[in-house]
Amino acid sequence: MKKLSFSILILVLAMSIVLAGCGSSNKPSDSEKGKDSGKQVTIKMFQFKVEIAEQLQRMIKEYESLHPGVKIEVETVGGGADYGAALKAKFNSNDKPDIFNNGGFTDLDLWIEHLEDLSDQPWVENLVDVAKEPMTKDGKLYGQALNLEGYGFIYNKDLFAKAGISETPKTLTELEEAAKKLEAAGITPFVNGYGEWWVLGNHFVNLPFAHQADPDQFIADLNSGAAKITGNEVFKQWTQLFDLTLKYGGKNPLQTDYNTQVTDFATGKAAMTQQGNWTQVAISETSPNINIGFLPMPISDDATAMDKLPVGVPNNWVIHKNSAVKEEAKAFLNWMVSSEAGQRYITEEFKFIPAFKNIDADESVLGQLAADIIAYSKQDKALSWNWFKFPGGEASSNEFGNAMQAYISGKSNQDQLLEAFQKTWETLSKK
Repeated sequence: MKKLSFSILILVLAMSIVLAGCGSSNKPSDSEKGKDSGKQVTIKMFQFKVEIAEQLQRMIKEYESLHPGVKIEVETVGGGADYGAALKAKFNSNDKPDIFNNGGFTDLDLWIEHLEDLSDQPWVENLVDVAKEPMTKDGKLYGQALNLEGYGFIYNKDLFAKAGISETPKTLTELEEAAKKLEAAGITPFVNGYGEWWVLGNHFVNLPFAHQADPDQFIADLNSGAAKITGNEVFKQWTQLFDLTLKYGGKNPLQTDYNTQVTDFATGKAAMTQQGNWTQVAISETSPNINIGFLPMPISDDATAMDKLPVGVPNNWVIHKNSAVKEEAKAFLNWMVSSEAGQRYITEEFKFIPAFKNIDADESVLGQLAADIIAYSKQDKALSWNWFKFPGGEASSNEFGNAMQAYISGKSNQDQLLEAFQKTWETLSKK
């Protein structure tokens, strides 16, 4: 009986050990709590910033190494490509990205039914005020600003010195005088990337809107029919600057794409080009020792009014509200602007001017162009960005770009150009 009792005891103990082992296999130990659960998720990201494509991939790899259960697939469509059309194609084919870009204002209205409300995210309290307006609707914030950017005429300071230009031009007349001096010194004044619709239909055509007495009211009046582009004095002044860039520009502006434009400028083939501080990385990689800065884009001889640069939020990260991985997508966006590693990529790798108060902007790291944008902003010499307020979003910018390219090729005159703008506005504002 003692032997039998001992055998039963051994059997009970053995069964207890087996059962305990089975239970522990489904319950994490205290040391494992808080670690990755083993769940694998894939976040699809669709973005348009071609100039940070490589750096973004490196940042994502670092994030994935810290979050083994998360994989982020990035697709970049930008430069000369139509990002808006490509994004619509994604949604129409049911290949909806989890994170994508939105410009705000009319672009927000166009996509708002697909967007997650991000008002409760931890980074919101650090977002600068100017970056909130484009993505706010009915008191809710739908996007995280990529950065702050500015543009104008980037100029080569050494080529200006070579041509004997000691004072930077701030008026239309001074700009033409500088162009004449450059030509006399055997230097091409402008390289114009007018093969790109957005260089024309977004950035260049923004000037006559930004120089209106009240840009928002002017746009509202265009929508109501109380104002017109045709006959508007500011638009007429603006065409003089357009003509000046063509007169003193290189050959074949309609065949000059973004990459050619930036490369030609960086290698000293021209003294000026219309672009923004987003080109700093590409220019510096091509010519590490180049000495550059920003000039305003004057449309008149009013030096005070013209000595300004357009500054704004280029775009925003948004999240598809029906995404199965939207919580993981939110976590990634928060890491990007709150972690030391994410902030380092934003400033040191992307060369972005941060749109967040908690991210320090070291001008020596961001580059010469960003330093000029920051200086103009601090001096309250910034012009507004208005193309995201155009009716139809990118559709109007594309049409404006087409009309301007027709003007460049000699197929229309000034009156016909402005009539084309007015017709585009009237057509798209009714849709």
